[in-house]
Amino acid sequence: MIHHPLTPSRRGLLIGGGALALTGCGRKGDDPGAAATGPSDVQPITLEDAVAGPWRSPQDRARDAWRHPAESLKFWGVRPGAEVVEFWPGAGWYSDIIAPYLASTGGVLYAADVQTDTPAGRAMVDAYRRRLAASPKLYGSVHITAFGPTSGPVAPAGTANVVLFLRNLHDWMAGGFAEKAFRDAHDALKPGGMLGVEQHRAAPGGVQDVLAKDGYVMEAYVKDMAQEAGFVFDAASEINANPKDDRNHPFGVWTLPPVLRTAPPGQPPNPKFDTAKYKAIGESDRMTLRFVKKG
Repeated sequence: MIHHPLTPSRRGLLIGGGALALTGCGRKGDDPGAAATGPSDVQPITLEDAVAGPWRSPQDRARDAWRHPAESLKFWGVRPGAEVVEFWPGAGWYSDIIAPYLASTGGVLYAADVQTDTPAGRAMVDAYRRRLAASPKLYGSVHITAFGPTSGPVAPAGTANVVLFLRNLHDWMAGGFAEKAFRDAHDALKPGGMLGVEQHRAAPGGVQDVLAKDGYVMEAYVKDMAQEAGFVFDAASEINANPKDDRNHPFGVWTLPPVLRTAPPGQPPNPKFDTAKYKAIGESDRMTLRFVKKG
């Protein structure tokens, strides 16, 4: 059994004690347990259309060359009309693609946001909610749930086609609840459903830091956690690989773009730190994995 010590998350979020109920964000009156359909006057779009959507910010679109969203989502099994669960959507980089695509094809997105009681955490979650609610025709009905150490179901049990972990495993390892993420994902998926993982990839061999303090996780470690939760490894892709990333950075993965950290956490930025080397490397080397729920 892989064990992660219960430690404060590096995001500095105070996790609340209760589970958040399944709630809707978007059109009023939707049943959170039912698949949402897009407005009748919305035409189905492709993942490529969603990636090219003018609603996405230039800053987000600039990262497509590193994250390959359309290709990655297809690899993970996101299809028209699917029910998808995205864990910790943050500011909504991927939601900006997934939600409009699903809304236009009769699918539904569950956003398992950060379970938090801190002002900063609540502000992030509230900003995400407001962004979706401001454009219901674009995003459709996104159901906001929660994920954290004591959270409840991220979606109705056994209903999801795809669950996505998008560069967050290191945070959950630091907080001591990475194993719970896999269990919650397994509970939400239908038999035969897919778990997609994108994560900063540590070099193979050696011993994994269970707190993932530098942000990197060994691929074998991820596979072990998934297997313990009942998943079967299905496939890997190198689409998000970056051979230039040697992982030897003074401030962990956050030394690289898009963060470009110049000082240790809690210290002010160092204007003398030269980020040119790290800009030349680009974003991190990432594993792109697909697991299947048995059945």
